[in-house]
Amino acid sequence: MSLPCLSTTDLGRVILAGESAGATLAHYVAVQAGAAGMCGVAIKRLLIVHPYFGAREPDKFYQYMCPASSGTDDDPKLNPAADPDLLKLKCDAVLVCVAEKDKLKGRGVTYYEAMKKCGWGGTVDFHETKGEDHCFHFFNPRSENIGPLLKKMVDFIQLD
Repeated sequence: MSLPCLSTTDLGRVILAGESAGATLAHYVAVQAGAAGMCGVAIKRLLIVHPYFGAREPDKFYQYMCPASSGTDDDPKLNPAADPDLLKLKCDAVLVCVAEKDKLKGRGVTYYEAMKKCGWGGTVDFHETKGEDHCFHFFNPRSENIGPLLKKMVDFIQLD
């Protein structure tokens, strides 16, 4: 199997997406792209699904991976709603998806509200799946709620 040629890649229409800790990474990449003034790449959409943006108590695993971090709210990688570089987010639109019963839902809601209020300039949308928990679409593949979540994500990706 060969990889696609980069010359056929449209770097003017990049979409970053992540689920759980991957949502944290996708957000961080979009902020760093803006902070670094990355040229030649246009991130159009940022899809944040059931984000894991840390917790108030220290995250020991994260501290192990990033020893300089406190592993708490004061690290903007774990609490992007408080990131001083939030306005540098390089994309046109953000969709934040949360699940009603997810113990991490509050972080996603806080992030969504911060994006609405910060003056960043793009559009931000929110989708909550009722009656479900974190990453339900992986852990409960027969859930009737997967279809509406996927439709919301696909519609967001296909926005013009």
